[in-house]
Amino acid sequence: MSSTSAVDPIIGRVAERPAALEARSLVFRYGERAALDDVSFSISRGEIFGFLGPNGGGKTTLFRVLSTLVPIQSGAAAMLGYDLAGDTTAVRRKLGVVFQHPSLDGKLTVAENLFHHGHLYGMHGHTLRNKSAAALDRLGLSARSRDLVETLSGGLRRRVELAKALLHDPQLLLLDEPSTGLDPIARRDFSNYLASLREHDGVTVVLTTHHLEEAERCDRIAILDGGRIVAMAPPGELKAAVGGDVLVVHAAAPEQLQRKMLQRLKLKSQVVDGTLRIERPRAHEIVREVIDGFADEIESISLGKPTLEDVFVHLTGHRFLTEPEPTVGPEGPDA
Repeated sequence: MSSTSAVDPIIGRVAERPAALEARSLVFRYGERAALDDVSFSISRGEIFGFLGPNGGGKTTLFRVLSTLVPIQSGAAAMLGYDLAGDTTAVRRKLGVVFQHPSLDGKLTVAENLFHHGHLYGMHGHTLRNKSAAALDRLGLSARSRDLVETLSGGLRRRVELAKALLHDPQLLLLDEPSTGLDPIARRDFSNYLASLREHDGVTVVLTTHHLEEAERCDRIAILDGGRIVAMAPPGELKAAVGGDVLVVHAAAPEQLQRKMLQRLKLKSQVVDGTLRIERPRAHEIVREVIDGFADEIESISLGKPTLEDVFVHLTGHRFLTEPEPTVGPEGPDA
């Protein structure tokens, strides 16, 4: 696998920078179930890239593969020029990882958590103290270095997790649902820290998320559903592809209303999770006509510009699911 210097059939355009992370035809199965099904992508160095999808879509399995927690079953992947199938030690030295579930010891101080993590990378003495101080300063945590982690807010703990991941100066940062448990303000602040890392340190950021707001702040996103990538582009391009506005109609009998709207108004719609969805330019112009024609059958109606959730519905025909992915334990994958 090589840098993407020509038109790449996966990303569909000329990549301006060499690839930091790329995969071709990844497949990963839990028994008969394909958690990843022919997944291919290429991520440029210095990019903030997000894998967006519902629980059960394949994000967690992909994170495990990319973080070298589980071996590749089929396909190929390379990170910063190293083969994920054979150069895992070299990959781990270049990779910083932030897991979805906290990996901090609440009974230790912020500084002690960083020191113990640094020891795992063979750092000691002045080198470890200087790197810890730099990481804490970079994330605005210097004043909290002696605080017990258990006394920190969720947002501050997430920043400590990030400081740990950056301690050994990784070139690529891999994050699994990084804003889990954070309120909207803390989530936005955390995204700002990631953008700063990219701008000032050149770190490539790759994250998984089911938060639409978090995905909006990525340079590009890949939408995962059922273990497959169904779309990959900047968020703005994906929303523009929906085609105009989105009109959502709630009705007691959506299928019946759908037939009537098609017959009387020639309006094409899609029934998704018990609602009627109409995608068309200048959809506001038909709102009054729809209400006047079917007032007794409509419970509510809403109009808006396309969101990433609308993109997902447009591509898959359903909303985000909540079914969890299986996890691998000593007895195999969970049901």
